[in-house]
Amino acid sequence: MASSTSPLDMIQCNAAGIDIGADQHWVCVPADRDTPSVRQFGPFTPDLYALADWLKHCGIETIAMESTGVYWIPVFQILDSRGFEVKLVNAHHVKTVPGRKTDVLDCQWLQQLHSYGLLSGSFRPEDEICVLRSYMRHRDSLVKTASTHVLRMQKALTQMNVQLHRVISDITGKTGMAIIGAILAGKRNPSELAALKDPRIRASKETIADALTGDYRPELVFVLAQEMDLYTTYQRKIAACDLEIERHLNTLGTKGDTLPCSMATPTPRRKRKVGNELSFDMHQHLNLINGIDFTQIPGISDLSALTILSEVGLDPSRFHSAKHFCSWLGLSPGNRITGGKVKSSRTRKVVNRAAIAFRMAAQTLRRSQSALGAFYRRMRSRLGAPKAITAVAHKLARIFYTLWSRGEQYVEPSLDSYQQQYRERSVQQLQRKAAKLGLQLIPVSDSEDVS
Repeated sequence: MASSTSPLDMIQCNAAGIDIGADQHWVCVPADRDTPSVRQFGPFTPDLYALADWLKHCGIETIAMESTGVYWIPVFQILDSRGFEVKLVNAHHVKTVPGRKTDVLDCQWLQQLHSYGLLSGSFRPEDEICVLRSYMRHRDSLVKTASTHVLRMQKALTQMNVQLHRVISDITGKTGMAIIGAILAGKRNPSELAALKDPRIRASKETIADALTGDYRPELVFVLAQEMDLYTTYQRKIAACDLEIERHLNTLGTKGDTLPCSMATPTPRRKRKVGNELSFDMHQHLNLINGIDFTQIPGISDLSALTILSEVGLDPSRFHSAKHFCSWLGLSPGNRITGGKVKSSRTRKVVNRAAIAFRMAAQTLRRSQSALGAFYRRMRSRLGAPKAITAVAHKLARIFYTLWSRGEQYVEPSLDSYQQQYRERSVQQLQRKAAKLGLQLIPVSDSEDVS
């Protein structure tokens, strides 16, 4: 009796599999292409060129590779420049079959799965966006390292009982840096130090003088000087990185179209740098490279929009729908269903810098007098802050994708219209529930007239 099952059809006959390692790469091609069909290559650039030549000789067109860390990047770039279709696959998706404990079997398994079209590659934007992404990620690392030195400066001041951070909001602002610079220059008189305060500081000179009366121990002043020097060094590195980002954005801007009519007269931008924003005006660059003003969305700043675009690229067709986009970000509810029962609807744990940017944008809407701000406060009162942030970040991502894919500009609904719509939906839900119970809702005004 013939078997009812049929073998899988081979979709990609010219497929190869590569298991990436730190010291060596194992490559597998179809058995009929060469003998042996599995070879080992070293990590050096000449070895990678030899790998690409061998794959060309074997007639390979598409490649699936599995890697951890960043060891895959030079292999990917060299093979991609040679015209191969390269897919970086998630190691978790191909490690679920027991018994494969060697790199040789790993690359053979990758080649087999890829031949049957069972592997999907990780998302990677176009090369020019990868350059921008590298700059933005490096800048983020510099900002985080600089913040570490700020905390150490504050720790040294606290150990000297100099409570500067209690009378000014930011010790790295104009007043804070002036006072710390004077302390490192040898000044100890609290009144003289307090006289350096900016007029915009709310605390009085007397209060600041009391906070600056401390025990200026030499070893702690030395630590403060060291951390101050490191902080200023990183600020210079961040400024240099900003110049490189601006230079690269200029190359992207020349490829874009002219601004739409609705953006021909952009809204005035603030001139003062706030927080960790870039040192140049990003707004015009964002408009030129994408043609959409994402900063009209409440909570999305210029830095947030640039961070998101550096991670997702400029081509919305890479994501099939808004649901696909939100799922890739890890902002969609999970669907763990077993036996017809929903075991968990928690979002997946995804390390995604674009998702982090959306979550940070959602947090800024806590006091926003907008429809999204009202939605955040409603979700927060019902679900708590963490789930409210996720819900608002999901909504922001859907709005972002809609504008991105359609090329439209955002139109902000008013707070009153949102509250009215929410009230109407709530009334409709109550009416449906009352109808199921055989009851009828009567508005308060009508009931008063009846009485």
